[in-house]
Parts: sequence; C-alpha cells; structure tokens
Amino acid sequence: MNRIGVLTSGGDAPGMNAAIRAVVRCGLDCGMEVYGIERGYEGLLDGDFRLMDRYSVGDIMHRGGTVLKSARSARFMEDKWVDHAAGVLKTYGVEGLVIIGGDGTFRGGLELAKRGITVMGIPGTIDNDLGYTDFTIGFDTAVTTVLDAISKLRDTSSSHNRTTIVEVMGRQCGDIALFSGLAGGAEYVLVPEKELDLNALCVKIMDGMRKGKLHSIIIKAEGSPIESNELVKYVQDHTGKDTKLVVLSYLQRGGSPTLNDRNLGTLCGAKAVDLLHNDSPSKAIGMVDNHIISVELEDALHMKREFKEEMYRLIDVLSK
Repeated sequence: MNRIGVLTSGGDAPGMNAAIRAVVRCGLDCGMEVYGIERGYEGLLDGDFRLMDRYSVGDIMHRGGTVLKSARSARFMEDKWVDHAAGVLKTYGVEGLVIIGGDGTFRGGLELAKRGITVMGIPGTIDNDLGYTDFTIGFDTAVTTVLDAISKLRDTSSSHNRTTIVEVMGRQCGDIALFSGLAGGAEYVLVPEKELDLNALCVKIMDGMRKGKLHSIIIKAEGSPIESNELVKYVQDHTGKDTKLVVLSYLQRGGSPTLNDRNLGTLCGAKAVDLLHNDSPSKAIGMVDNHIISVELEDALHMKREFKEEMYRLIDVLSK
C-alpha cells in the first residue's frame, strides 16, 4: 500500500492528535504517502486533502482537540454521497483510510469498506461506548476533568452544607459517571444502564445528613432517564436540602490529554499503519487487557458493552 489517508470525525476527544501523529510518522517510515483529510467525512466529500510530512504533526501530541478538525456530515448519511466519497479516495489514489472517532464514525467507515476502501478504525470518543475495546481515546482525560471539578465543588458544597448534582457526558453510556463517581467519592451515581430510583437517592442523602455529612455529591450521566433540573427540584423537595446543578458539558472534551490517552492514541495509530502496510482487511483497533488488539470492523460495531455492576455496587458501599 503506497498512499493512505487519515481523518477525525464526530465529537473531538483529547488524544486524537497523538493518533494522527503516529499514523503520519509511522506511515512515512513505511514509505507511504499520507494525506490528512480536513473536517472528517464532510471534508472527504469536498476533497479537502493535504499531503502530510513529519513536520505537519510536530508539537501536537500534548494538544487537545484535533489538528485535522472535525465535523458531523448529514450528507454522508446518504448512499449517493458515500459512493461519492469512495470515488474521491480512488481519484486521489488513497488505498487505505484511518478513521478516528466513535460509533457513527465507524459506521461510516464500514460503508466505505463495503465500497472497496480498506478502513482502519481508531476509537476516539470520550464516551467509552464502543464494546470491543476496554477504553477509548479521550475517556481518561474526560474523567480526569470531572474529578478536578468534583474536588473543587466539594469545597463549596461543604461550606454551604448543600447537595450538588454534577451532570457529565457519555450519551447512553454511563462510564464517565461511573468511573468519576467511584474515584471522586460521590454519594450516588445515576447512569442510563440502571433503573432510576429517586427514593433510594433521597434516602442516601438523608442518611448522610443524619450521620453528620456536610455535603452530598451526585453524579448524573446525561443519558439518565430524568431531566437534570427536574432532578434538582425533586431532591430539594424531598430532602429539604439546598441543591445545585453543575453541567460540565464541553469542558470534558477539552484540555491536554493524559498519559493514558496519549499512549493509547499513539499505539492505536501505529497499529493501524502496521495493518495497512501488511495488506490487512478493514479492522477496528483498540485495547483489551492492556494489549492493543484488532477485530473485524463490522464485528466491532455489534459488540455490546457490559455494564460494570461491581463498580456500581462499590460506590454505594463506600458512600455509606
């Protein structure tokens, strides 16, 4: 394989730049030409390509976001535009494409693979919602951001003897809430994977008050089946406790990537190039049991993520 492309698509995630850097420099080391495609699938449709060299990816590994920029493409949802994208890649002579993104990005890549393009998928999403890999690029940094916020919120919550509900991202995956709740010492975590029990939540807060706790930190995943302001009102009405809402939103996407995200991005990028160099069929790359692995791209999209019940129960035990 002589010419490959790389793009980032969907929501940005810290560590994407590390993956881009590894794809470019490992590709060059294998004697390939590497094209960076701007703005994800939208840029692919527009032919927004640029030839990359080693200096194109200098001084980027520590930066959040993506130097190739990202976008969500409504056009790419239609078969005629996917056909067009495959044609653009063939016009440029791009034989292999490395895609960095989440579930939607992988689904778009699978459609290109069906049209004869070899596609390597790298999991770049803070949500950690791809079932075939233990962790996705950006997840560790997002959780670290949440933990920093919890530490600061705990100070003011204690000063005012209040309950603070922290809404975190993750769509329909509760991993950000779960991991940050355990590491941040939250009293309760609401996640999409568990049935909503508002009575149990209020009992936990009231029990804490009777034991002399000065505050309560509740972590709510955005995909939980209750609107956040409605939850604040319910908790305040049923506990009598001053209750505030903090929505971290896009703060979780930004910032310099952690060690784990830099290394995961780098190792996945290097693996993608190695597979392309050895004429592998399309794959999804990830990490399982601390080893970089690859699975069939279509199989990866069908693997369901198992909810970590033991971690969820441990939060309850430790917060009593």
